[in-house]
Amino acid sequence: MLLLLLFAAGCDADGPGGPDGSGGEPSGAAGAADVPGEIVLASGRDVTGKGGIRQQLIEEWNRQQESKGTGYRARLVELPGSADQQRSQLLGALQSDSAEYDVVNLDVTWVPEFAAAGLVQQLPDKLVDADVIKSVAATARWKDKLYAVPFNSDVGLLFYRRDYLKKAGVTETDLGKGTSWPVVRQLIGALDAAGKKLPAYEKGWTAQLDASYEGLTVNGIEAFASASDGFALTDKEGRYAGSVDDLKAGLDELRTRMQAAYTLPDAAHSDEADTLTDFAGGRTGFLRHWPYAYRTLHQSLSEQDLGVAPLPGRAVLGGQNLAVARGSQRSTAARQLVEFLTGKDSERCLLDAGFAAARLSAYEDNNLTCKAAKPPGQATAAPTAERTDRMPRDAAGRPAYARDILLPALENAVQRPRTPLYGAFSQTFTAELARLQGEKPPSDAELAKDLDARLKKALSSG
Repeated sequence: MLLLLLFAAGCDADGPGGPDGSGGEPSGAAGAADVPGEIVLASGRDVTGKGGIRQQLIEEWNRQQESKGTGYRARLVELPGSADQQRSQLLGALQSDSAEYDVVNLDVTWVPEFAAAGLVQQLPDKLVDADVIKSVAATARWKDKLYAVPFNSDVGLLFYRRDYLKKAGVTETDLGKGTSWPVVRQLIGALDAAGKKLPAYEKGWTAQLDASYEGLTVNGIEAFASASDGFALTDKEGRYAGSVDDLKAGLDELRTRMQAAYTLPDAAHSDEADTLTDFAGGRTGFLRHWPYAYRTLHQSLSEQDLGVAPLPGRAVLGGQNLAVARGSQRSTAARQLVEFLTGKDSERCLLDAGFAAARLSAYEDNNLTCKAAKPPGQATAAPTAERTDRMPRDAAGRPAYARDILLPALENAVQRPRTPLYGAFSQTFTAELARLQGEKPPSDAELAKDLDARLKKALSSG
């Protein structure tokens, strides 16, 4: 998954009670007045491109501040490197107070870590209201206190080539919500049998199975959650809560999904960009990916050629949440910026641009439109001007799949383990799962036993 960071600048962490969140009032709720000036926002790459929707929303906030004469202006700073590298940069900067960040856009898995370390402020509960999708809202809390606000969400989806299925003689090419992995495997069998009708085709599907980053962890969690109802590797305190039996079931499901018979060999060292290229190039008929791929793939594939469905089984919830960092001289203004960027109008703009919005109203309110920004590809002149964005849209202007496919997928998604030690979890989990891709992979029983022991050690102080 492309994990993004956004918006930075500091604030006191957890209120009067300190880093553990004890105490009554959110930190920064009272005290010295803000110092007018620049609010720095730290972020990873915006998948909607240079001058994309996030930058446009920031510019709209700046215009509003200028018209009000507040003396505040936000500036976006993009952090280089992978998501793991960006996390390390943010941790180092906030721990040392060496960067004057006001807001940080945290991957949903980082919220417990930054909250427990006292690096971000506790926020007023009113910033996450009932309009925020329930499953998404849960990612913003740690130990029942709010430390972030959902900005854009994310969830695993199944993309597929309708044109390939038609050429293979499949008459029903609209995969529904109840499509299972056995059905997908049957369809892959039909593609395999089509032979020369699909000259670029190599294998049934591809996914982000590279063990050098979060991709294998995400696919592993999806397999584990699909295999065991009520699956959870951590408790509410972030401590290890798994079992060898649950791990064995998950490993069996993951091994099935990674079978060489229908998985592109390159998937073992592929990330999001690699898998997009392979699927768009016709090497596979199915792809596990994130919502932004819907817009990207439709730039080269028509609606008749490309389909999308909920991922069979359980899908992982991703996304980014905005948090106010400690040490800021502009805490109140920083919270106002967060409130603007995560408000109803902004969320509709994010959805129109190809992100997964965090608010129900973006999907359900037909009277809500994006006024604050111009999503990529919209005509810039007269209404009759040609659009460069080929993403299908519904009558209300949303991505065509948003209400019926994307929203239910978000509502039914599962979280990765919630723990301040998520980095240690992911590193341990991925290292063990990578053994499945070796020349002599261990049995499920052996690997489950090893994984259980190592996760207990990695998460012993969660």
